[in-house]
Amino acid sequence: MKYLLLVLVGFLAGVVNVLAGGGSFLTVSAMIFMGLPPTVANGTNRIAILFQNVMAVKRFRDFQVLPLGFSVFVTLPAILGSLLGAHIGATVQDVFFKKIFAIIMVVVSFLSLANLKFRPLLEEGVLKRVFLIVGFFLVGVYGGFVQAGVGFLILAVLSFCGFDLVVANAVKVFIILIFTVFAIAIFAYHGKVNLLWGLPLAVGNVAGAYVGTGLALRKGELFIKKVVFFMLVVIALKLLVS
Repeated sequence: MKYLLLVLVGFLAGVVNVLAGGGSFLTVSAMIFMGLPPTVANGTNRIAILFQNVMAVKRFRDFQVLPLGFSVFVTLPAILGSLLGAHIGATVQDVFFKKIFAIIMVVVSFLSLANLKFRPLLEEGVLKRVFLIVGFFLVGVYGGFVQAGVGFLILAVLSFCGFDLVVANAVKVFIILIFTVFAIAIFAYHGKVNLLWGLPLAVGNVAGAYVGTGLALRKGELFIKKVVFFMLVVIALKLLVS
C-alpha cells in the first residue's frame, strides 16, 4: 500500500513539475507524513526528479522546443550552485529542515502567485548574460538545498528574459535534470537517499512527466498559467489546514 501511494503521489507531482513546478512540495510532504526523516525525504525525492526529467527532456526534444545551446549555458552556473545547496541540505538537522521547508512552502507559493505575469525586462547583451549566470547560480543553490518550488524560480528568471512558458518549461526540465545528478551524489554521500522509497516514487514521476509534457505542448502557455495558479491554491490550503 505504501509503495502504491508513492507511485500515485509521484504521478501527480510529475505532471505538476513539468507543467509549472512545485510537485516536490507534495512528494516531500507525503514521505515525511509516511515516516521518512525530513532530510532523507529531501534526498530521496531527487531520485524521482532525476527519472522524471529524463522523460521530460526526451519529450521536449522530440517536439523540438528545447534550445540546447542556451540550456547548457544556464545549466553550468546552476550546477555550481546545486553543489553548495545540496551540501547544506544534506547536513542540516531534521528538525531545522522541517521548519525551513514549511517556511519555503509559504514564501515560494506567495512569490510565485505575485509573479505569474512577467514581462521581459532585459534585452540581449552583457547585462542579460550576467543576470542569467547569477540568477541560475542562485537557482542552483536553492534547488540543491530543497528542490521543491525550484521550477517556479526558473520560470521567473526565464520570463524576465523574454521566454514564453512552453520553451521555458523545456529549458527548466533540462536544467533540473543535470543539476539533480550532482545533488543526488551529495545526498547519497551523506546517507540521505532511500532507494526503496525513491524508485516507486520515480515510476510515478516518469509517468506523470510523460503526461505533463503532452499537456504542456497541446494546451500551451495559458493552460500552464492556470496549472501554476491551481497548485498555489492547493499548497496554500494544505498549509492552512495542516
